[in-house]
This record gives sequence, structure tokens and C-alpha cells, in this order.
Amino acid sequence: MQPKLINMTQGNIKSQMIRFAFPLFLGNLFQQFYNVVDAIVIGNYLGDNALAAVSSTGPLVFLIVGFFSGIASGIGVVISRYFGANNDHLIKRSVGTAVSFGLIAGIILTIFGTIFTPYILKLMSTPLATIIDATNYVQTYFAGIIFLILYNTASGIYQAVGDSKRPLYYLIFSAIVNIILDLFFVGVLGLGVKSVAVATLIAQACSAFLAFYHLYHVKAVYQCTFKTICIDKPILIEMLNVGIPSGIQNSVIAIANVVVQSNINSFGAIAVAGTGAYVKIEGFVFIPIMSFSMAITTFVSQNLGAKNIKRAMQGAKFGVITACIMAQILGISFYLFAPQLISIFSNSPQVISSGVQRAQICSLFYVLLAFSHCIASVLRGAKKTKVPMFIMLACWCIIRVIYIQIITYYYNDIELVFWAYPLTWLLSSICFIYYFVKSDWNKNL
Repeated sequence: MQPKLINMTQGNIKSQMIRFAFPLFLGNLFQQFYNVVDAIVIGNYLGDNALAAVSSTGPLVFLIVGFFSGIASGIGVVISRYFGANNDHLIKRSVGTAVSFGLIAGIILTIFGTIFTPYILKLMSTPLATIIDATNYVQTYFAGIIFLILYNTASGIYQAVGDSKRPLYYLIFSAIVNIILDLFFVGVLGLGVKSVAVATLIAQACSAFLAFYHLYHVKAVYQCTFKTICIDKPILIEMLNVGIPSGIQNSVIAIANVVVQSNINSFGAIAVAGTGAYVKIEGFVFIPIMSFSMAITTFVSQNLGAKNIKRAMQGAKFGVITACIMAQILGISFYLFAPQLISIFSNSPQVISSGVQRAQICSLFYVLLAFSHCIASVLRGAKKTKVPMFIMLACWCIIRVIYIQIITYYYNDIELVFWAYPLTWLLSSICFIYYFVKSDWNKNL
């Protein structure tokens, strides 16, 4: 059956953006939900040290996965352009190239993650009480990372042609599988942290299988069969030209977060567990930011492919404003209910206090986080990915790391470590505003 695709080059802008972003919102919600279930199960069944073990690995996982996710965004931009231009031949070649790259990247990432995880966790000053569980969790996670890469590749293809609902269905199914397996492995069988990663691996394999099953059987221009899988060198170069700067942007942010996490690790397992609980709640706040960022990139890319610059700018403006408003409303809610939300993951007063401490520092500044991510998405859709890369590199990596190193040298206070985030969000927002006001980037698209 031919799926209903959203052609963003025509129709009401607000309606098109919301129709496209809402399934992304639900998909990200379910993904974050089963991440939270992981943490709840671990914290309540296996204890604070186990929760700290998994929490301390988050920046490392994003460091590796983020680079390839950035490249996947380049894949989506290229396919969106061809879809907006109604170029069926290049859409087919792009889909085949994207799948080939996903397979290769997944294999490389699996090998790299399983081999180098122990060494990287030691460099991150992971607490000795959590190092064994953290290593087992990350190595198991990376053993099945190819399924996540392939699902993200397929999801990017669907979104590029305006189908944001189908990835949602697959994600809901995998979330249900993950939750059931979490409770069975840990709650019923009494297995350890590694079993949580196994549950995630199986769930991701399910979503990847469903996504590619449909790609293989769909009667549409973006169908992917064994015959269409290929490497089109010019298209791959175009995808990498857009995607690599985004991948570097994600990676440098993750590198900075690894440095920050290393400093948090030095305050002990309680601080790590509290911060980990905070991060799980923050993930829900990030959902509207991520959803509208992805919608903005697709909207801008499709309309620029159709040579409709004015419409691209109108959609980008609506997406940025909406994401900023939603993020700040959620941030204020998080600030007010932080103790109750953090206590979901642990009943330890010390862990709750640590999580609330970070929430009350960061949550009132989520509007800055949303603004920076959404503007970066506008530029990504316009194939101008180097600008956000350099801004994020300067603000969220170099300056953040320098701040952390200086402040922890003179003051052994974890609150000052937490302030690294809102301060660098503010700085990147100022840089993006300056770029938009002073440059003529929108006149040269």
C-alpha cells in the first residue's frame, strides 16, 4: 500500500510542520520512555551503584553514536532535496547509497565500541565501584549498535520523503519489547546490568527489521531492494559533505560532555547517580526540541529543493519559536517538580539532592538550548552545516572544557560544574543571533 507522504512544499505551513513533527514527538517520547524504564528498573532493583554505572556511560555512547547520527542527517537532507525536486532516479540512488553506508558504519562502530570501551571508561575516571557494570553494559550495547544505525538510516529515509508516522510505529513496538524484557530479565530472573543492554539490543533489532521489511516491500520511489543497494560516489560525497560537519558537531559536544562527566565522576557514585536521573528527565524536555529540529531540517531542505526560499524561511521561523516555547514551559515544570521527578529513580536522599541541584541550575535555560539546536537545523537543511559545527565546537566544546578545567582547579564545587551548560547555551545562542543578523546566508541559498 502506498503510504501517505507529507509534501512540505505546498499547503499550510503550520499544519504541515505540526503534522510532521507530532509523530516525531511521539517517537522520541517512546524512545525516552524506555530509556527511563531502563534507569527505573536498574535504580530500584539493582541499586544506586548500578544506576551510576549506566548513567556514567551516557556521554560515551553519544560520543560514538552521535557522529554517525550526524552523518545520517546529511543523508536525510540530500534525499529531501531530491524529493522536493521530484527527481525519482536520484532518490533511488540516494536510498541505496544510504543503506550501504549504514551497513558499513554499523560494522565499524560495533568493532570499535566493543574493543575500546574499557580503555575509554578508565580515561573518564569511572568510579571503581561501577567500572565492571559500566564496561559490561557498554560493550553489550555496542555489540548490537548496527541495528540502531540501520534503524536510524531507514528512519531518515522515511522522514526525508515526508513519512514520519511509520518510524513511530516501529519505535513504539520496540519500546514495548524493551520494557517487557527489562522487567523480565531484571525483575523476574534477577539478572544484572548487562541484561538491560541485551534487552535494548533485541528491541533495536526488532525496529530495524520492521523498518527494512517495509522499505523492501513498499511500492514507492524510495523502495530499497538488494538490487538497489549501491554506492553512488557523487551522492555519497554530497551526503558526507552535509553529514560530516553535523557528525563532528555531535562528537565535539559529546567530547565536552565526556570531560564534564569525568569531573562529575570524581565527586563519587552518588553524584553520578543523581546526575544520571536528571539526564533521564531532561531527555523528555529535549523531545520537542529534537522533534521540531528534525521537522525544520526536512521542511527547509524540501522547499529549497523546490526553489521556494521564502516558504523555507517561514517554516523555519515557526519551528524555532514553537520549540523554544515548549522547551521553556517544560523547563519551568521540571524546576518546580524536580524532587518528585528525581525520586522516581532512587529513594536515596543524597541521590535526589544531587539531581535536584542540577535541575535547578539548568532547567530555566532550556529556551537557549532549543534556540541553538533549531537554528543549527535550519542551517543543516540549507546544507550550511559548517557554521553550526564551528559555533558548537567553540562554545559547547572548547569554552565548556576550558571553563570546567579552570573552575574545578580553584573550586571543588559540583554546582559550578553544572553551570557549564547554561553558560555555553547562552554563548552559542548569541553567536547564532549575530550570524543571522550580520550574514547574508539566506540571500545566497
